[in-house]
Amino acid sequence: MNPICNSVHVRVPATSANLGSGFDTVGLALDYHDELTFTLNDDPNDGIAHVIIHGEGADTLPHDETHLVVSTFRRACATFGLGRLGFTLEATNSIPQARGMGSSAEAIVAGIAAAAAFAQVGDLNRPAIFDMAAQIEGHPDNVAPAVFGGLTVSWDFETAEGVGSVAIPGGEPLHGGFHAVNYPVDPAITAAVFVPDYELSTEKARQALPKELPYRDAVYNVSRVGLLPAAMNPVVLAQAAQQGKSGVAAVAADSAACACRDNATHGACGCASEAVTNIHEPVPAEAFAAAAAQANALLFAATQDKLHQPYRGALMPPSTDLIAMFRAKGYAAAVSGAGPCVLVLHYGDAREAIDQLASEQLASGRWRVLHLPINTAGVEIERH
Repeated sequence: MNPICNSVHVRVPATSANLGSGFDTVGLALDYHDELTFTLNDDPNDGIAHVIIHGEGADTLPHDETHLVVSTFRRACATFGLGRLGFTLEATNSIPQARGMGSSAEAIVAGIAAAAAFAQVGDLNRPAIFDMAAQIEGHPDNVAPAVFGGLTVSWDFETAEGVGSVAIPGGEPLHGGFHAVNYPVDPAITAAVFVPDYELSTEKARQALPKELPYRDAVYNVSRVGLLPAAMNPVVLAQAAQQGKSGVAAVAADSAACACRDNATHGACGCASEAVTNIHEPVPAEAFAAAAAQANALLFAATQDKLHQPYRGALMPPSTDLIAMFRAKGYAAAVSGAGPCVLVLHYGDAREAIDQLASEQLASGRWRVLHLPINTAGVEIERH
């Protein structure tokens, strides 16, 4: 099969996995990107990958076939029926390496998406890209938001050998392998990512985890992670409150005000996505205000964790101290991925307050902060 275009530009968001309670299952896409351009060599006999890197990793990442983007691209090309292509990869990297912002997931998703764009017309087949990326990465928590954007919960649907799909009456059966669900995120949710001047390998962070955990700690995390989709979307909380199905205080049903939010996640009248709730009713402003206030309290609870952060803390004392400082002030702070970046989630603009709390760390020169919206697009491609 011959490529359908000569050049492909790929844009992949940074991601933050775990969000405290959702160890190895929850991920969030951040509006901060690596951008890569794959241009086929003019000489058909030149089957070599020429790698140019700007920004993060320019002096440390390989510039040859061993680069993760290149090796993944080669593997994906074989899957899509493309021959060995010679090309120039020019990468402009913003995502820090070995800091817990999904740099390896970005590289894998970029390589697969580029190969798919060279091989297939039309929009990307995101489920196929996700499945291949999760197989290569070995776990889906970072690749899911990198592919789909937003908040994702992903899992490996394991079945006994030979069993195959499980029959679900009235619905499509789930096949074995990786799956992901994408949840809406209110655009008022913001992320502050504190990036330190030191690295921590994911392998080393995993080695710090115990082989067994107390049962009560597992229950603790299950109760917290279930809060995340609601905490990230106060409109759903407000609707539940209106129906008396939430701890959020409901307001009078005859309230005429409507919390309008014109964006891709919500309808023009401020309603949650029908695909998630099957409800399309205006949300009174008072109910939304109550839900918004509750969102930060739920974010704080939803990011509590006893499965991984307590065991990894000794590997990154500055990050652990920063998280403790923010949580003591009521902010939803957690390790980003395996660390050592620190993620602070908040409903509403709290940039000045967050920066002020961390003024000592920022003034030290050992930390920088990125104030980022949530990315809802996932991986994007342009063919040329």
